[in-house]
Amino acid sequence: MTTPDVTVTVIVYNDAARLLRAVASLRAQTHENIEIVISDDHSTDDTPEVARRLAAQDSRVRYLRLPENSGGCSAPRNRAIDIARAPYLMFLDSDDELPPRAVESLLAAHREREVDFTMGAVRRVRVDNGRCTTWMPHLVRERRTLDGIADDPRLLFEHLSTSKMYARAFLDRHHLRFPEGIHYEDQLFSAQAYCLARAFTILPDPVYTWYIEPYADQSSASISNQRHKISNVADRVHVQRLIDAFLVESGQPELREDKDFKFLKHDFRMYAGDLPYRDDAWLAEFAEIMNPYLDTLAEGAYARLPRPERVVLELLREGDLDGVRLAARGLGHPVAPREVTADADGTPYWGGSVPATERGRRELDLTDLELETRPFSTAFFRHEITGLRPGPGAALTLTVRTYDPGLRLPVGPQRAGLLLSPGRRRLTVPFRLDPVRPGVFEGRVQLDLTRARLPLQGFEGVRHPQVRLQQQGLAHSGLLLAPLAFPALTARVESGGAAHRITVEPEGRNPGRLQIRWQPVGVTARVLRPVVRRIDRPRVRNAFRLVTSALK
Repeated sequence: MTTPDVTVTVIVYNDAARLLRAVASLRAQTHENIEIVISDDHSTDDTPEVARRLAAQDSRVRYLRLPENSGGCSAPRNRAIDIARAPYLMFLDSDDELPPRAVESLLAAHREREVDFTMGAVRRVRVDNGRCTTWMPHLVRERRTLDGIADDPRLLFEHLSTSKMYARAFLDRHHLRFPEGIHYEDQLFSAQAYCLARAFTILPDPVYTWYIEPYADQSSASISNQRHKISNVADRVHVQRLIDAFLVESGQPELREDKDFKFLKHDFRMYAGDLPYRDDAWLAEFAEIMNPYLDTLAEGAYARLPRPERVVLELLREGDLDGVRLAARGLGHPVAPREVTADADGTPYWGGSVPATERGRRELDLTDLELETRPFSTAFFRHEITGLRPGPGAALTLTVRTYDPGLRLPVGPQRAGLLLSPGRRRLTVPFRLDPVRPGVFEGRVQLDLTRARLPLQGFEGVRHPQVRLQQQGLAHSGLLLAPLAFPALTARVESGGAAHRITVEPEGRNPGRLQIRWQPVGVTARVLRPVVRRIDRPRVRNAFRLVTSALK
C-alpha cells in the first residue's frame, strides 16, 4: 500500500447529507495521493451507511466510528490522528469543503521549506444569501514565512485549526492534541501550535471553505452560534484561562496583551451584539462569569479598543445592566448615547453622571468621539422609535425621538426625512422634529408603504429605514432603532401593480433597527418575477440592446 502524502480527517456527527459534499471536495483535490479519514462521533442518523459507502467507492477513504458520542470535535480528531498514516495532517468539518487546490498548495509550501505548519485563506460563505468573504484577510494577504508567532501576534485572531496543514512530527514532538471535554478547543490548540512552532508559512491561496448559517435552528447551530447558552460563555472563558496558563508555562507571557486584545475584540464582541436582547437574569449570570476574567486582562488591551466597546465593557463591570443594553445597541455604528455628562474640566462622560472611580472615568470618557466637532455627516445622533401605531393597510405612524448629545443641531424645530429604498427607488417622507429639551427632539412621521415605488416584478428583501438630517447644506443619515418588544405587523398590499406581503418588525439582532420585509405574492411571485428573471439574463439584455440600436 502506497503511503499517502497527506491525511485529511473529516469529523462528522449526524450530518449524512453534507458529509457527501465534504468528501466529494477531497476526492476532487488536484493532489490525489491523500488519505481521507471519516471520524464519526457515534452518529445516530444515516452517517454510518453513507461513510461505509464512500469507503467502498474509494480506497483512499477510511471510516472510523467512535464507540460513544464525545459531544465535541476533539475526540474525533484525536482518534483520527492516532491512525493517520501520512506525514502531514489536515482537518475538515463535515459541513464545510476544501477548494480543489488546497492540499496541493499547502503541501508545496511544506516541501519548499521545512516548517511546522502551513496555512492559507479561509473563504466564508453565507448559506442564507451566498455572500462570500475572506476570514481575516489582512493576515493572509501575502505569502510569508514567520519564525514564530512573536513575528506577528495578530495571527492569534486566526484561531481555526482547519485552515492549516501540520507536520505530523511537529504534533508528536510536542504531544500536541486537541483538548477533550471542552468547547472552543480550536482556540487552545491553535494558540499552542502558534507558540510552539519554530516556523510556519502563510499563503494567500484559499485553502478552506467555511459555510456560515447565521439563522440555523438552535438545536443544530454551531458552537459559535449557541451564544444564548450561559454554558457557552463559561466554556469560552475557561478556554481563555487555559491559554493564559499555557503562555506562562511556555515562557511567552509577553503575548498576553495581544491575546487579551483578541479576546476583547473578537470573543467578547460576539456576545456584545446580543446583549440588548438578554433579560436581567441572563445578563446577571453573564456578568458573574465574565467580570472576574475581565479583571485579569491587560489594561493595554482595553486601550486598543474603539471607545463604544470600552463603554459596554465598563458598564458590564459596574453591573449597570440597563446601561449595557443601551450602549450595546450602538456597537459598529455611529450611534450616540442618550445622555452625556461633563465634569468641571469639560470632559464628557457616557451617562447621566460623572463616573465615581478612576477606571470609570478612563473608560467612559467620550472625548475621542469628538461629539461636538466631528464632521456633520459622521456626527453621533441616536434615533429611537418611542411610539408605533398601525393604520389602515400598510400605513404606520411612528413617533421618533432624536438624541443630540453633541448639540450639533440648532435650537428650534428641525427638518428631517425618513428614507426607505426598496428596489432601486428611494421613498423620502419628510417630517418635523420639535425640541423637547436641549439635545433632545421628537416628531411624528406617517409612513405609507404603498407609496414605495417598486419595480414591475416586485421586490423581495429587507430594508431598514434611516433618518436624514441636514445642516448648512450637509446631510447626515442615521439608524432608526425600534422598540425590541413590539410584535410584527403584516399586511398584504398592491403597489404599482405588484402584490406583496409586507412585514414590519424590530430587527431581532445587533442594533435592533426598524426592519421592513417585502415578499412578492400572487401573480407577482408566480408569473412576473420568473419572466423578468429570464428577460434580465445578460444574453437577452445584449440582444435587446442590439435590436434597439439597429432600429435607431
